[in-house]
Amino acid sequence: MKLRTPPPPDRTVRQLKNHFEVEKAIASRLKQVDRAERARIHRTMYDELFEKVPDHPRLRRREDPQRSAANNSARLRLLNRFINNGTVMVELGPGDCRLSYALCRHVKSVYGVGLSDEREDYQDAPENFRLLVYDGYNLALEQNSVDIFFSDQLVEHLHPEDTALHFQMARNILRDGGVYVFCTPHKFTGPHDISKYFCKEPQGFHLKEWTYAELVSVLRELGYRSWQGFWSVKSQSFRVPVWCFLVVERLLRLLPAFARRVLGRYLLGNICLAAWR
Repeated sequence: MKLRTPPPPDRTVRQLKNHFEVEKAIASRLKQVDRAERARIHRTMYDELFEKVPDHPRLRRREDPQRSAANNSARLRLLNRFINNGTVMVELGPGDCRLSYALCRHVKSVYGVGLSDEREDYQDAPENFRLLVYDGYNLALEQNSVDIFFSDQLVEHLHPEDTALHFQMARNILRDGGVYVFCTPHKFTGPHDISKYFCKEPQGFHLKEWTYAELVSVLRELGYRSWQGFWSVKSQSFRVPVWCFLVVERLLRLLPAFARRVLGRYLLGNICLAAWR
């Protein structure tokens, strides 16, 4: 099978094709069922994925503590703007929980919230950390009880029908003045899931990739008070007013897809937003 982009050096075309077919099949099930059935699929989808795709990059990252530490270092630099030693925070989609564990040294407490427990070592968990496994919808935390929500590479995995529900859930649990900080791939430069090797639109676990304009519209409708954008380069992030990204998006829409994709990588990068209740 001809690929749209060169394969990574540590994976074969056959491995990529298998990964693509497995994700596409599970994603297709998610798209075709109602919310109750999606909640049931959520409980097992990653176990199924990792069983059928043993070469999955997320599994390899678990085996590479240095790579994981480098990724977490950039996230910590972003979050340091918002945390203090009295902060109660939630990390959505914590994966191996190494970032959550690192955050525990700087805040009062951390809840790691995911669809499954992906930790390798349960004994390393700090005393001020708690893992909550949920169905993607119902989170057992009190309203007005958390200072910060954080997610990285999660929003694109939500079913489009569930996106507003997700941001509403976070807003309900945040205290007044609390903030949801999230990063997600930009639609203009995608697809960013395994689909990128085979097609022009995401067909795997990225059920929808977003623009700033679309996400700001959701935040506004749900009553978030304000929002701030960030632009990242070389693991550093800089505050940028969201209107700047909105203007860039409007200009890039005038260009052919290839030019939009190339320029978008430099001018937009990943979407990174902080939204205050």
